[in-house]
Amino acid sequence: MENKITFESEDKGILKWITVIATAVPVVVAILLFMPSKIDVASEWVFFLPHLNAVINSAATLALILAIVFIKNGNIQLHRTAMTTAFGLGAIFLVSYVIYHATAESTTFGGEGWIRPVYYFILITHIILAAVALFPILLAYYYGYMDKRDQHKKIVKFAYPIWLYVTITGVLVYLMISPYYTF
Repeated sequence: MENKITFESEDKGILKWITVIATAVPVVVAILLFMPSKIDVASEWVFFLPHLNAVINSAATLALILAIVFIKNGNIQLHRTAMTTAFGLGAIFLVSYVIYHATAESTTFGGEGWIRPVYYFILITHIILAAVALFPILLAYYYGYMDKRDQHKKIVKFAYPIWLYVTITGVLVYLMISPYYTF
């Protein structure tokens, strides 16, 4: 069986949209993280968002794990439901994450000793993989949604472990930095 991912002519339009979205999202997030001044929403409600994001990431992790269990047991419908749930949670997370980082200053990690390099390793790998994960996730979801199983299986070999790593490390980063929140 060949592992090469091919794109049929009817997929090329979707592939263009996936590429645009997968490129634009990390660029927008980077701009929001590094913009010199944050958007003033004159409200404290945004400080709840990191906590919400950790819950969303935890739920997405659970949905991803359930999805693999369902597909290994041959239950395609429950697999689709779990993956759609994970996909929806990812979209909600992204909106919440963008709102928070557009309006609040980033928190600095205050840990010392051996935990500091561990934290930064987890954070950096999380950020890098989150930035590149969107393309294969969107492509895998599209192929699954369109019931193009051969293409779906090929891309999922890459997309699934990256997505699972990003959701798990997102929660770990939250747990490690949350003691240093000042709000």
